Amino acid sequence: MTLTVKPKITIIGLNFYPEDTAIGLYTTQLAEYLIKNDIEVEVITGFPYYPMWKIADKYKDKPKNYIEYHNGIKIIRYKQYIPENPTFLKRILLLLDFTYGTYKNCFKIKKTDLVLTIVPFTSSIIVGNRIAKKNKAKHWVHIQDFEFDAAHETKLTGKANIVFRILYKIEKKLLQKADIISTISYAMLSKLQKKVGSDKTTYLLPNWVDVDFINPEKAKRHKYLTSDKFKILYAGNIGQKQDWYLFKKIAEQVNPEDIEFVIVGDGAARKDVEKSLNKFSHIKFYPPVPFGELNDLLCSADAHILCQKNDVVDTVMPSKILGMMASQKPSIIAGNKKSEVFKIISESKGGYYFNNNEPSKIVEIIQKLKNNQLLQKTLGQNARLYMQQNFDSQKILKDFTKKITDLLSK
Repeated sequence: MTLTVKPKITIIGLNFYPEDTAIGLYTTQLAEYLIKNDIEVEVITGFPYYPMWKIADKYKDKPKNYIEYHNGIKIIRYKQYIPENPTFLKRILLLLDFTYGTYKNCFKIKKTDLVLTIVPFTSSIIVGNRIAKKNKAKHWVHIQDFEFDAAHETKLTGKANIVFRILYKIEKKLLQKADIISTISYAMLSKLQKKVGSDKTTYLLPNWVDVDFINPEKAKRHKYLTSDKFKILYAGNIGQKQDWYLFKKIAEQVNPEDIEFVIVGDGAARKDVEKSLNKFSHIKFYPPVPFGELNDLLCSADAHILCQKNDVVDTVMPSKILGMMASQKPSIIAGNKKSEVFKIISESKGGYYFNNNEPSKIVEIIQKLKNNQLLQKTLGQNARLYMQQNFDSQKILKDFTKKITDLLSK
């Protein structure tokens, strides 16, 4: 294909700046890296809403269709429907509304060399295909979350299996139209290849961590973590993929005089989780911190905890573990031992991984860590080194940019 002098990429995705967590953060950092490497970027996206599940205050009064610029990136926004209580059906309405708005906005793209569609939502691939075909451009689909599988596994829809058989067929047909498809973990890559067939071009594009930003040598004590107790932090989305029942069982068994849990975040399940745990004086809830405070927050904990539901295996790779491990603190994780996270914890020797039915064993490890600072230090150093060697942002984004250049030169 014939390239413009300065390659141009169009990114389509629901989450973008100023969202500074999860998919919004990664898509923004990716776009900023491309701009710095002399690639023009336009983004078709929604209005910021995550993880609060409401349109950000700064954007409430903006028009339905809104264009702004951030660090040289043109951002074309559509104000999508956001449900206060995001049930499965209401998420479908969000999906449909966002797809409708982005399809209208796709006609504002006059020229592009590559369309990069971020999933979720799978329906955004329709818009990406439309722009790519119109501009004779390449189409790259990047999957952050297998949304249909995740909804099925977490039982958001009960037993509507016939619905999912139809959705999976639609998903496969859409994915097979892309020139290249990427996802964020080996387990998800394997699932992807089973969905689309081995003849389709796939690529591993893991999420990353800026190990210079998340750096204990640059951190100061965060105001949420100032007690003299052994402080265990959960920071991130409070949603349906986490096993809050297991978390509660752990909290019931630890000594509240010595141990404190700090939960920092927001999400669709926050009200319910907070209600179920409000009887525990040694569990503290706080709102999300600005991105600039994240290093201080993560590095102020004595240990990190993450309880994933056992059904969530290869549909998602929780990116929060990257920051947890880069903070040079041990991680205590529970979930399915077939997951990618188990592999990372095992290889790094940066923490402990448990099945979901082992609250007593988790409590024993918490007590062991509390009483052994040398063990804390060793595990933390192992974790950070593994992040530096395998998930450093500069290396991953450099390789990604080279892959784009190779794709556009064909």
